[in-house]
Amino acid sequence: MKEIRNGRIIKGIGGFYYVETEEQLYSCKARGVFRKKGITPLAGDLVEIRLGEDGTGYVEEILPRKNFLTRPPVANIDQLIVVTSVCDPSPNTLLIDEAIAAAEDKEIEPVVVVSKTDLESGEWLRDIYEKAGIPFFAVSSVTDEGIEAVKSLLKGKVTAFTGNSGVGKSSLLNRIDPRLALETGEISQKLGRGRHTTRKVELLKLGDDTYVADTPGFSSISLEQCDLVRKENLQFCFREFEPYRNQCKFPSCSHTCEKGCAVLQAVQEGEIHLSRHTSYVAMYNEVKDLKEWEMK
Repeated sequence: MKEIRNGRIIKGIGGFYYVETEEQLYSCKARGVFRKKGITPLAGDLVEIRLGEDGTGYVEEILPRKNFLTRPPVANIDQLIVVTSVCDPSPNTLLIDEAIAAAEDKEIEPVVVVSKTDLESGEWLRDIYEKAGIPFFAVSSVTDEGIEAVKSLLKGKVTAFTGNSGVGKSSLLNRIDPRLALETGEISQKLGRGRHTTRKVELLKLGDDTYVADTPGFSSISLEQCDLVRKENLQFCFREFEPYRNQCKFPSCSHTCEKGCAVLQAVQEGEIHLSRHTSYVAMYNEVKDLKEWEMK
């Protein structure tokens, strides 16, 4: 007799998807219909699986996703923690802000974590992101500064970690839960970036309903075209713009260069950090001329 179970995909590798149910972890194949429809099951997907009499499992249905990211490829995320380091490699605020905007656009709570604060202070980054209303944590995997605060943030949530290669995502997770024993890499001094030590996206269970995705390290946080935020949505992905958006002289204001723009006035008065607005303008200019088909 065939049985139906509901569960969550923990990882996919070599054409097999490992699905966690209330009873146990099952190794399943996906039905061919997903491939025909161009649908790829992702870590984090809530699914319905069918178990054969011989114990083999098949993913029968992917339940509706509340959100997903293409890079890192993970679904049904509660929060995206963007890890950056104060040095080795140096932080790039535009890349951080692109990741934050992608999260905001998909209704994922963004969090900024700055690592390696035993080497340098990250207070200038705290100033940028706390002013923007983005949760901010400073951590050190050497001194354990901030580790418990980040750990408490994860409880009862599905959290994806992303950031430049070499910023210490795996080291941070190992400090949060040493049982993970994730592989870490040394920084390449010649290239100024880390080796790609994380090979696949996998949900790691830390407790009841608590999962983290240790995602592949990238030499940069690179958003796919379909993760780029449309120009008409972009202003809503910068939460600090909200008090000023409706105060502009022109309803169609892009908040980039117009006279009578309340957002620009707030930047000039120091209410909105210049770094964040600079990122916004760069992102707006990147997508303003893209056609709808280019965003898919």
